[in-house]
Amino acid sequence: MKPLTTLPARDGFRMPAEWEPQQQIWMLWPERPDNWRNGGKPAQQAFAAVARAIAGFEPVTVGVSQAQYENACYRLADPAIRVVELSSNDAWMRDVGPTFVTNGRELRAIDWTFNAWGGLDGGLYQPWDLDDQVAGKVAAMERVSRYRTEGFVLEGGSIHVDGEGTLLTTEECLLNPNRNPHLSREQIEQILDQNLGVSKVIWLPEGLYNDETDGHVDNFCCFVGPTEVMLAWTDDPADPNYDRCHAALSVLEGSTDAKGRALTVHKMPIPGPIHATPDECDGVDSSLTSQPREPEVRLAGSYVNYLLVNGGVIMPSFDDPADEPARQLMEQLYPQRRVVVVPGREILLGGGNIHCITQQQPMP
Repeated sequence: MKPLTTLPARDGFRMPAEWEPQQQIWMLWPERPDNWRNGGKPAQQAFAAVARAIAGFEPVTVGVSQAQYENACYRLADPAIRVVELSSNDAWMRDVGPTFVTNGRELRAIDWTFNAWGGLDGGLYQPWDLDDQVAGKVAAMERVSRYRTEGFVLEGGSIHVDGEGTLLTTEECLLNPNRNPHLSREQIEQILDQNLGVSKVIWLPEGLYNDETDGHVDNFCCFVGPTEVMLAWTDDPADPNYDRCHAALSVLEGSTDAKGRALTVHKMPIPGPIHATPDECDGVDSSLTSQPREPEVRLAGSYVNYLLVNGGVIMPSFDDPADEPARQLMEQLYPQRRVVVVPGREILLGGGNIHCITQQQPMP
């Protein structure tokens, strides 16, 4: 199906907030041995646990390679989980899948250009051609029209919207020269406006320390509701996230949303520091086309990397002292939703977490 030649916002479409009603959640199945340890088996267990948690609230579709199809069907046996054959280079549906937009009657998909978080300048693996095809294939499977931003690189995890015209992102990611070096900040804002129906972009300076996606906002700060945001936080001046958190807080406290309203900031504790063990790193295959995994590198663990589903919240835990305070805060922020905690360490070892491996398909 050929992409549309118009622009979503001009066609009357907008990206809805994640707390708006959803049809289903999309995921991909992990298997590449140069990113997931022990042939991806521990990660597959973790992904299956996330899929089953989501299935308690709404349907899930998981894209799987031909080689892993039978295995995934066995591990994901649940009436609410659909397994489809869908080729990909890795398993980060948030970033390679479509961003859905709606006009209140019809759903359409935005197919962003994907370059593996930087292409040949700091990208995490190559090739990425199969990943760049995922969004178009999802749109075709769902029979929704799509827009293709050929030449404009963006990942779903680099943006967060309130559904009312406001978008959160980081300069570290969207202004990184390995994404769209030919565009200015103002030009990028215009493209976001044209595609997502937003009129206000709030730029945080940086994301979480050592986030290999170049500071994706979904691992650091997100909208909880209109005028409310959750920000990853530490009070420890020795933590390399300290300055990042305080710089973001300063921006948020000095900002208003698209409707001119001040923002309320909820501080979510950062777990850790978390590191992979030598054994965990040794279980990852070495490859010239993928980044190495090393135990001395701090992992960008975050409770902000959670998923909203119909009536629920799916959040990660890390066997960390901050797990319980994080769960309690999540329940306070979402009193009308059931909070489900799923172990997130295995997903973190691959470079992200629950929000990164999922993509919501909203109701029209």
